[in-house]
Amino acid sequence: MKKIILFLFLGAGLWGNSQQMTLKKGIVIDSIPVKDSISESYSLFLPTSFEMDRNWPILLVFDMEGKGKRAVRMFQEAAEKQGYILAAPNNVNDSLSTSQNILVTGRMFNDIIRLLPIHKNRSYSAGFDSGARFASVLPIFVKAIAGVISCGAVYPNMDILNTNNLFQFIGIVGKEDYAYPEMLAGKSLMGRLKFPNHLLVFNGGHEWPNSQYLEKALEIFNLSAMAKGQLEKDEVYINETYAQNLEEIDRLIRSNKLIQADNVLDEVIAVYRVLKDSDSLKRIKRELNKNKLFKTMTRNENNTLMKESFIKEDYVYYLEEDLATYNYNNLGWWIYQMGELKKYDNSKIEAEREMGKRLLGYVNALIEDNLDIVNSGSQVDQEVLSLLWMLKTITEPADYSYYLKIIANSAQMEDYGTSLFYLEELLKKGYTDKAELYSLENTALLRITPEFNEIVAKYLKDARYDIIEE
Repeated sequence: MKKIILFLFLGAGLWGNSQQMTLKKGIVIDSIPVKDSISESYSLFLPTSFEMDRNWPILLVFDMEGKGKRAVRMFQEAAEKQGYILAAPNNVNDSLSTSQNILVTGRMFNDIIRLLPIHKNRSYSAGFDSGARFASVLPIFVKAIAGVISCGAVYPNMDILNTNNLFQFIGIVGKEDYAYPEMLAGKSLMGRLKFPNHLLVFNGGHEWPNSQYLEKALEIFNLSAMAKGQLEKDEVYINETYAQNLEEIDRLIRSNKLIQADNVLDEVIAVYRVLKDSDSLKRIKRELNKNKLFKTMTRNENNTLMKESFIKEDYVYYLEEDLATYNYNNLGWWIYQMGELKKYDNSKIEAEREMGKRLLGYVNALIEDNLDIVNSGSQVDQEVLSLLWMLKTITEPADYSYYLKIIANSAQMEDYGTSLFYLEELLKKGYTDKAELYSLENTALLRITPEFNEIVAKYLKDARYDIIEE
């Protein structure tokens, strides 16, 4: 009874003219201060259906750059439709240790539990990439977390999973995402460990899925809660969502997206098996398994996944070797590899086109991970850093920042030949910001050389300094 009175009292403060705080429904509220904290805050979203007289599920969303409002907005549409509170801390960060981020999250979570009526069995966590990895380990340390939505990231460490602390894991990944093979393997392993888990696959790369897939994940949590008796069974909701899934499966089959159709079938059968007779779905799956095109597509995907694993091993091996020996001479091999990946863009086999996109994403992520490692060291190895920047101009030539870094760094080392080479390569790619070129740090002496200004004049029509004819 005291809890009810407390919630009613808080409700009057929330929706009335409270001097402390006014929370509005249906919009994202940013920078809510954490109680007893000077600097910590979080973003919050309450669906328009929210009322204080019943308990609500909550999804904690993580952006490891501490941009809580951005994280909440990704789930806003899905949470509104499925009836979820959203919260995201503004003070978690990749630069902090896991334990520090957990303490930040715990303080926010405790604050929200004191403030709002949260369902004791229906707290979940979610994120994308590094945010997903943190969200995934949170149930190990915060027992109240019953499920995870991991977008674009496999479970970070299977060894820490404890079968005495089961939670529901929903992975969402694009078929062109370099994380796709690992998430397929992770699903299989989590299944063997008896963790309830699902994998939703969309057409796309390493990016946030659209709201349709985020809503589907929340829908799975709702249906699972009904199956467990944590939420009252809603036959209308069950039948409507079931019909929507049938329509999606039919659409995928008609558009020959047969592997995705098979994936959806598996997930729907797993979700509804306690709630509804799924014999019709099993019949569709049996027919699909007999389909010659489906067999061909499955064989092609399995073959490309195997080939992909070998190519990734080569990338890891040669990158380690090149960095250990400062092997600038191997840049040609990397240029050749990028040319080979481009060939997959024109393949008649869809699985190969997807593999090419995944491998390009993988090699970029691999180089960026090494950049993070080098930059985090107490002493930065400038030779390794320069080599990694050069590799990035090969694997991601449209990102001008790496050319600029090489130009500035080489000029500082008085290696003007390298600076001028990458200056011309940069301008060939279509770079036009002359003001930035003439303000690059450590390039004062380089900028007044005739060679520098000749190259600028060649591509940008004129140079800041006159070219002196000798």
